[in-house]
Amino acid sequence: MDALWIDQVVTMQTAISGIRRALATTIAAIALLAAAPSARAAEPSAAGLWQKVEDGKPVGWFLVVERDGIFEGAIAKTFPKPGEDPNALCTKCTDDRKNAPWLGISLIRDMQRDGLKYENGNVLDPRDGKIYKAKMTVSPDGQTLTMRGFWGISLLGKDEIWSRLPDTALAQVDPAIVAKYLPAQAAATKPPAKSPAAPKKTSAPAPATAPAPAPAR
Repeated sequence: MDALWIDQVVTMQTAISGIRRALATTIAAIALLAAAPSARAAEPSAAGLWQKVEDGKPVGWFLVVERDGIFEGAIAKTFPKPGEDPNALCTKCTDDRKNAPWLGISLIRDMQRDGLKYENGNVLDPRDGKIYKAKMTVSPDGQTLTMRGFWGISLLGKDEIWSRLPDTALAQVDPAIVAKYLPAQAAATKPPAKSPAAPKKTSAPAPATAPAPAPAR
């Protein structure tokens, strides 16, 4: 009888120990799942203002914005070389960007975010109107963005490295571009309209006085 009782106690303790281990594992898993969104939220975003540099000189600024989970990029500022048209148009575009000015044109479209990577997008070459598949990668510190346009597969492509500009640089972007791609921010920074000035009060003219009567002779 004692041996049977001891076996039952041991079996019960073993079962309790197993339940505790399973409970601890479940709690740990829940904690990891709860922390995952926070980790994702802490990752830097591609949204912002970026600069492309060649031979130590800036050649373009690009504004990347998010709209309903899809990322889009536009040419925010150009640095034309001598002899280049500062008002160039995408004359060879074949979609809604036909004859659109390069400055402010929607260059990157349909990028979908997966952590630091952005895929399934496309990028326009306004020089010839061709549209390439594209993907982007943001560095862990959020200071550089690698843009890759390619034909067919990613191997047949070329990387461009862009550097993040400070938020204060947005003041140098054409206000029309900011209003188009960041309407909420443009509205917030727009100075309030001045109320019309109240008309000045003018004093009424003094009533004319009758001339004094001539003295009697």
